[in-house]
Amino acid sequence: MPVARRQVLAAAAAAPLVASALGGTSAAAGTSRGSGDYLVGRGIADVTGPAAENGMMGYSMPQQQTAGIHLRTLARAFVVADGDQRIAFVTAELGALFQSVHQGVLRKLREKYGELYTEQNVLLNATHTHAACGGDSHYAAYDLSILGFQEQTYNAVVDGIVEAISLAHDDLKPGTVHLGRAVLTDASVNRSRSAFDLNPQSDKDHFPLAIDPAVTVLRFAQGSRDVGAITWFATHGTSMTNTNQLISSDNKGYAAFAWEQLDDEFVACFAQTNSGDMSPNLNLSPGSGPTDDEFENTRIIGDRQFRAARSAFDSAQEQITGAVDHRMCFVDMSKVVVDGRFTPDGRQHKTTTAAIGVSMLAGSREDGPGLPLPEGVRNPFLDWLGGADEPVPDWLAGEQAPKPVAVPFGAMKPYPWCPEVLPLQLIRIGQLHLVAGPAEFTIVAGLRLRRAVAEELGVPLENVLVQGYSNAYSQYVTTPEEYDAQQYEGASTLFGRYTLPAYQQEFTRLAAAMRTGESVPLGPTPRDLRGKLINFQPGVVFDDKPPGREFGDVLTEPATRYGRGEQASAVFATGHPKNDLHRGGTFAEVQRLVDGSWQPVADDRHWSTKYRWARTGPATSTATITWDIPPSAPTGRYRIVHHGDWKNGWNGEIKPFTGTTRAFVVG
Repeated sequence: MPVARRQVLAAAAAAPLVASALGGTSAAAGTSRGSGDYLVGRGIADVTGPAAENGMMGYSMPQQQTAGIHLRTLARAFVVADGDQRIAFVTAELGALFQSVHQGVLRKLREKYGELYTEQNVLLNATHTHAACGGDSHYAAYDLSILGFQEQTYNAVVDGIVEAISLAHDDLKPGTVHLGRAVLTDASVNRSRSAFDLNPQSDKDHFPLAIDPAVTVLRFAQGSRDVGAITWFATHGTSMTNTNQLISSDNKGYAAFAWEQLDDEFVACFAQTNSGDMSPNLNLSPGSGPTDDEFENTRIIGDRQFRAARSAFDSAQEQITGAVDHRMCFVDMSKVVVDGRFTPDGRQHKTTTAAIGVSMLAGSREDGPGLPLPEGVRNPFLDWLGGADEPVPDWLAGEQAPKPVAVPFGAMKPYPWCPEVLPLQLIRIGQLHLVAGPAEFTIVAGLRLRRAVAEELGVPLENVLVQGYSNAYSQYVTTPEEYDAQQYEGASTLFGRYTLPAYQQEFTRLAAAMRTGESVPLGPTPRDLRGKLINFQPGVVFDDKPPGREFGDVLTEPATRYGRGEQASAVFATGHPKNDLHRGGTFAEVQRLVDGSWQPVADDRHWSTKYRWARTGPATSTATITWDIPPSAPTGRYRIVHHGDWKNGWNGEIKPFTGTTRAFVVG
């Protein structure tokens, strides 16, 4: 269960280290390269932001503000060390992994480990759930709908990722890694088929169903014990719709939850690949397919990924052997001159200043259109920025053609609204290579990128994966042919028609350096925009309680008895969740009486619970906690517990409280 799981991982952090804190190798670490023996470690930590009144990242809807938690968002880390080389791989259940977070994590790692973990060997990526907190970017475009930069969200994400890496570092032990594969055809659909169909037949033939069905799994063991897995599969984190206000890790979060429930010590990471045009909404309508219920869709699509991953994991016979290696550089993607080797017409072209197209503003109708504020309501953050009505220069309109430019992100003042100096990273773990790009690649864009890298390295195509949403975020990458369609994905391809060829060229350069053992110049330094953005989202002034009540009082008790499959619920007088995020803890808990002691059964990291916060007055609020009683729940006495905090309006002091319901019987 979730509480026991955290205790296990905390204990792992306290165990004696196999390698020193500064990366000194032990006898186990000194094995020869190519033997298939590595040091492997894994860790998991909480990155959940404010559970109330914080904009969500993904659908760009100012109205979509958090109002509780269904599944906490987590970061899962793996460290693989081979001799004096190592990589740290982290998948965080976020809408995007922003450059600000990348910079913040690396600063903290440098303080803790010196030069052991740097931008060269740390790969951070996001699952792209659209139900996580936003506001952690230093670039205005990604904070517009959240009404500015949210420091609480940023700190929760950075601290959680660093904690996950630290746990994985402390967990390093001799181990092995195996590679498994499977095919999954009923968890994604192409949401941009007309653009896909513009690609050459040779590309389309690679994806006869117009989806990428590949499931790739790394199986990690320490000695003879399986301890974790990384699963790559392409589908969007949009099973939860743009009307949902509960924090959720979406379908990949459910897949991880389902696996980890089988073993408290196991870390199940579900990462993205080239999912730019892959939707989990199989009926091509938000919240529709396989069912018309977004929670059930999330569970089904997640369960299908989990089952495919377990199949690949169980049949993983190919041992990973060979070196751990990495190459990384920063590239100004607005100024790349692309050789004709990588362009469709064989001629030299160039990228251009970032801009979004008109159809991007409408959002993806298959997954959930983004909507502006209601008529007559202004966005104060946009007003502070000076508006978005900068004229589009003629030269930019020409270089972005055939895109009808809506907003020239890269030409905004005093700072561009999106990053242009972006991290490109190539990671090798034995025979598997990860092309880590800071964008959402369509499946054909991913295919071309993989082909370019595989050809340069001289390795099979299946051993090269695109790891999207990595180390920064710069929206979409389509093929030039898909770009011409100017659907949502093409309109969101920032740097013009030749964005993908530029990535092919620059990643080929990294692959060539890896193949020959040469180093790569780091390139231009990205901006550090700390302190440049402000926040217009109101904070907590003070909390009040209903007349005659105390914080934590149960306003509505659960029934005295429930059957399995029913829902138990309770309502509490509460404070604002921003008073304390309870990162690593919980707002909601279900407990069972066992031998005279109340034992935790589920919390707000569990699929069966929902914690909903609602404002009932200027300073009063309630917490409603529900528990969907599983069919397997043992007969017995249970209770619901709420942990919260309230802010004193006189001195600003924040005090914790706990509320507990009466006991009820299940069975």
